[in-house]
Amino acid sequence: MKIRVGFGYDVHKLEEGYTLWLGGILVEHTKGSVGHSDGDVLIHAICDAMLGAANLRDIGIHFPDTNQSLKGIDSKVLLKKTLDIVKSKGYQIGNIDSTVCLQKPKIKDIIPVMQKVLANVLEIPVEDISIKATTTENLGFVGKEEGIAAYATVLLEKETS
Repeated sequence: MKIRVGFGYDVHKLEEGYTLWLGGILVEHTKGSVGHSDGDVLIHAICDAMLGAANLRDIGIHFPDTNQSLKGIDSKVLLKKTLDIVKSKGYQIGNIDSTVCLQKPKIKDIIPVMQKVLANVLEIPVEDISIKATTTENLGFVGKEEGIAAYATVLLEKETS
């Protein structure tokens, strides 16, 4: 069996008047992610990690922000399309480990819901998706609530003959 590891990172600006989508669910907050799609920073980091592990470049190559048909798109659709791309190369997901960096709101209570949503889209067991959350102790753009960031690592597996 061949295994490959990919790393993803994404950042979005936070502003009032936008919705905050995270891990495929709508999170109540006074600010939301500014982005071409729905701005789901966690899903975007996971997509980048998946594509990186398969040596298929990044989310911007496959789903550019210049493509108007993707304006406002649900990031779960992008995640499913990314899964299809990775599967077409013979890979399957072994596991995902991710971290969301945001000062507010606290998301520990909704992490299990995010795991279920992502597991459903990715067709893998919930226990294969780790989501952690951290603040930056009021430091930097995350700590000042100017933005949100996410990191993801994905293990892909491929049967070899």
